[in-house]
Amino acid sequence: MEKLVEVTRGSLVESVHRGSIAVSDADGKLLAWAGDPELVTYYRSAAKPIQALPVLTSGSADRFGLSEEELAIICASHSGEDEHVKVVTGLVEKLGLSLDSLLCGTHPPFHSGSAREIYRQGNQPAAVHCNCSGKHSGMLAICTHYGWSTENYLDLSHPLQKLLLQLIKDYHATDAVSVGVDGCGVPVYGMGLKEMAKGYARLVNPGPLPQEIAAAVRRIVPAMTANPRLIAGTGRLDTVIMEAVGSKVVSKCGAEGVQCLGLKEKGFGIAIKIEDGHVRATEPVAVEVLKQLGVLDQSELTDLGNKHRVPIKNLHKAVVGEIRPVFKLNFA
Repeated sequence: MEKLVEVTRGSLVESVHRGSIAVSDADGKLLAWAGDPELVTYYRSAAKPIQALPVLTSGSADRFGLSEEELAIICASHSGEDEHVKVVTGLVEKLGLSLDSLLCGTHPPFHSGSAREIYRQGNQPAAVHCNCSGKHSGMLAICTHYGWSTENYLDLSHPLQKLLLQLIKDYHATDAVSVGVDGCGVPVYGMGLKEMAKGYARLVNPGPLPQEIAAAVRRIVPAMTANPRLIAGTGRLDTVIMEAVGSKVVSKCGAEGVQCLGLKEKGFGIAIKIEDGHVRATEPVAVEVLKQLGVLDQSELTDLGNKHRVPIKNLHKAVVGEIRPVFKLNFA
């Protein structure tokens, strides 16, 4: 691991965050790195765009008439805002199911205002507010399409999860995939950062993929970049990046300091892992990688300024320090 980020207060560096970065092309060639590009870690929610592909390849999306917005929410780690809840609810209704079918678990919306409003009304958060409810809606679409049970789709032995695990292996052209359990209960996949970067390169350059999978990629990625607010939410990194740069970058976070990006014009993929899992470090690292790879023009870099060098404010709203990137990529 390499020091990627410093956290300052006044003239002192108060904390540091270490991590690793891999930049790869669609064939898996390592193009740039920091730290250990072979580090094995879990994809977490950054795998969602790839997990969404069978919604298309199975015919589920066309059978149920899923919209571009609904395809986007299937890839999301959303904030539980009204627009997110509305899209998930509409998707589940198209399947002829109820929101009780979502087995993702429950937590308050990431968006604090939305959480406060639920409690103000005397209600409690429901599964639809879970950041993974879109992904689970997509899983329910596949199960409903094939006539598979929707009561135990979390289980690794379920045909849905067998399908997804094989897809992950085939998509990345590797059998070196570790399996754990994600926060929302479904299997989660572990592999090297370089493999994850290759996966995101294939999202923006699907040429090496089988024709059917490539066609699904060409529908999923535009749905994500056209609907950045659905992928994350107000003020969050994925939304802010894709709003700033349009279709040039597809961006998706994962828990525990994982961030993946695909660069459309270059055909590159990026995978980032922060060693201590702190999300505050992923923002400046992601923007700095885009800067060092020459992806951002000055206007875009300005728009992303508060994610690049993140100001630290005290309780009086005064800026007393910053979270800043301090690494240089190595280039092959």
